Amino acid sequence: MDYGFTTAAYVVAAVLFILSLGGLSGQESAKRAVWYGIAGMALAVFATLIGPGSGLWLLSLVLIGAGGLIGYQLATKVQMTQMPELVAAMHSLVGLAAVFVGFNAHIELGRVMAMDDSAKKALEGFAALLAKKDGVEIAILRVELFLGIFIGAVTFTGSVVAYGKLAGRLTSAAEKLPGGHMLNAAAAGISLLTLIWYFNTGAFLPLFIMTLAALFIGYHLIMGIGGADMPVVVSMLNSYSGWAAAAIGFSLGNDLLIVVGALVGSSGAILSYIMCKAMNRSFVSVILGGFGGPQGEQMAVEGEQIAIEAEGVAAALNEADSVIIIPGYGMAVAQAQAGVADLVRKLRAKGKNVRFAIHPVAGRLPGHMNVLLAEAKVPYDIVMEMDEINEDFPSTDVAIVIGSNDIVNPAAQDDPNSPIAGMPVLECWKAKQVFVSKRGQGTGYSGIENPLFFKENTRMFYGDAKASLDKLLPMID
Repeated sequence: MDYGFTTAAYVVAAVLFILSLGGLSGQESAKRAVWYGIAGMALAVFATLIGPGSGLWLLSLVLIGAGGLIGYQLATKVQMTQMPELVAAMHSLVGLAAVFVGFNAHIELGRVMAMDDSAKKALEGFAALLAKKDGVEIAILRVELFLGIFIGAVTFTGSVVAYGKLAGRLTSAAEKLPGGHMLNAAAAGISLLTLIWYFNTGAFLPLFIMTLAALFIGYHLIMGIGGADMPVVVSMLNSYSGWAAAAIGFSLGNDLLIVVGALVGSSGAILSYIMCKAMNRSFVSVILGGFGGPQGEQMAVEGEQIAIEAEGVAAALNEADSVIIIPGYGMAVAQAQAGVADLVRKLRAKGKNVRFAIHPVAGRLPGHMNVLLAEAKVPYDIVMEMDEINEDFPSTDVAIVIGSNDIVNPAAQDDPNSPIAGMPVLECWKAKQVFVSKRGQGTGYSGIENPLFFKENTRMFYGDAKASLDKLLPMID
């Protein structure tokens, strides 16, 4: 009965997770999709607690309560600008959980194998499953838990480093230890050798050595990736956490963990591919090569940045018929999305054609700008993807860039030695006038100078984006 109910509950939970993942593909269905995910997880936890091997109720409830309280506190306090680092932090917890579960499975396997046949018959839960395995199945189990620990350890340290970079606690520049790729290759080679060692002996030492090597790989890989590639890193770590969960699901014989892990792993991998395609970069190049390495001498940027005040921007907007707004991470930092939405409503009320241009890697998390605009009640139908709107810039009167750098950088097309050479960008410089809302003359998160800021049809609207918009709005008549 226990097995039957648990299996049925897992099937329903898996369906809910699939519906949740599918619903997240559209802004209109995203809220409903989140509730599908919540219901699926609640059902999965309940079925696990009352299913085979249940026990330690008090400890389980205490841990669930503590985790729920921490999650609630984070959810109510975290700002949208902090979502990328929060996601990275959550990925690290998934990786760490996979490591702990893998080591626990190894210890339990050793305990069960040391028992005699009569003692094995009295076992329950996971231990009973281990007692029924033959030699081949035990060998397979060792490979599964080895892979689960390896992927989990890489995910843990990689996510911690990604959190540090996104939160500004570590440098956003790509940094490697002397030896670079050779160190990563050596650590991977050590991991492979310890797999063979562990497969043949089942000893603890090779598992421990591999864990240290995997922790180093996660740290060194992500340290070698620069700020401009962070959207890819976040989605990649999401994929890693899914595969770690799937591997541990095989170890525990938990069908739901396998399904959910595969869903998360495959969706994260697909998203990473989409991000890399949007940046015209090879996934292998991003992960192994990192961003910001020597590219040769870059083209010199000529001209000067010309500032403009709110009155000049307002005059151009009042005269314009078509406007395209390009939001970036700077808009999120300034929490200017509400001001942007107010500006759009005023311009549209005057009969102007106003749209948003969204680059796939805008912000530091895939879909970051879409979420911010939806939060500010911007209509979905005027939020356009790069491929849909790029051809419209030559016929646009005014393009407004709010806190973006790399995604509007013409060096991607003009400078073969630029670190972002070949990356598809929003060609806003083709508009008749371009206004860039920016705090100052810095180069942004990735550290790359942008020739757009020096073009003749570009004017720099310096200052905090929210304060600038507050000054601009009353002038739109």
